[in-house]
Amino acid sequence: MATLSSAKRVVVKIGSALLVDRDSGSLKSDWLRSLATDVAWLRHSGIDVVLVSSGSIALGREVLGLPRGPLPLEQSQAAAAVGQIKLARAYEEVLAPHGIHTGQVLVTLEDSADRRRYLNTRATMETLISLGVTPIVNENDTIATDEIRYGDNDRLAAQVAVTCGADQLILLSDVDGFYNGNPNLDPAATRYDVIDRITPEIEAMAGDGVSGLSKGGMITKLLAARMATEAGCAMAITLGSRMNPLRALEDGATVTWFTAHDDPQAARKRWIAAMKPKGELVVDAGAETALSAGKSLLPAGVRIVRGAFGRGEPVAIVTDAGKPIGIGLTRYTSAEALQIIGRRSADIEEILGYKGRAALVHRDDMVVQ
Repeated sequence: MATLSSAKRVVVKIGSALLVDRDSGSLKSDWLRSLATDVAWLRHSGIDVVLVSSGSIALGREVLGLPRGPLPLEQSQAAAAVGQIKLARAYEEVLAPHGIHTGQVLVTLEDSADRRRYLNTRATMETLISLGVTPIVNENDTIATDEIRYGDNDRLAAQVAVTCGADQLILLSDVDGFYNGNPNLDPAATRYDVIDRITPEIEAMAGDGVSGLSKGGMITKLLAARMATEAGCAMAITLGSRMNPLRALEDGATVTWFTAHDDPQAARKRWIAAMKPKGELVVDAGAETALSAGKSLLPAGVRIVRGAFGRGEPVAIVTDAGKPIGIGLTRYTSAEALQIIGRRSADIEEILGYKGRAALVHRDDMVVQ
């Protein structure tokens, strides 16, 4: 079974009910401080942490004096706009005493469906983490409409885990794992310690088939588990309402682990390798040597650009003789690439008129044959 201390990068999902008191609408400050202590423990153990947190609408609703129950879209978005400030400040205040900086990242479903936005989100998250920042991710409820929403933070958290290459996803829930029935209604319901495969029998235990249309409850957690584990990320469902829930998980609290089918990097490389190239980059001998040593492809090492492609689209990488070297996701369009090939990365801003990324194809977005 997985343990938190064995992880390299962890995504933790926190629901509104854990953060905000249902009756008063106020923040559960003591609980949040205990979570911050857990995050500090993981960070000081060398483990990257990303938090996916609900709570903005619940906090903003109270400030604006909006009624309980479902709100019209415009009021929900207004509440989110107000609540996002309070939520971000709350995380900043509890993590700062531990020497941890925070950054807010707001996303919508479109950001993962569009490859260009996906790569930009991934690059931003990697940069934040490399700078020692703990990202606080939430759905951008201020602009998202139903057709561009994830609809639940379980699947949002799974997508974030895939995007940032996490090897563990922890869903802090109102239950301590996955049961073969509803433990609130069936005293005989039993919890699974480990689930290696999400079978039709497992799906049936959640109450509905995994159609992708259901919202809320255990069904969304199975959808999240499927997304995460297929990308090489193990997932845990554990009780979040206890103090120091992450430390409790490490110390043996009840949990259900969904095992990963691979490691995140290998899963991502397979995904890239299966793509059909939209164009071709012909590289010189120096670039070929650098790529074989695990380096990124810089504009200076590219001699010829063939085909028409957009940012984030797959391109083949070949030698002058036509020997295939690999395939990768380009960070520039074909028109931009034509302007910067053979030039130093430091010249990109002068050529294109904006400060672009140093690599034409980053090593994390490349499969070398």
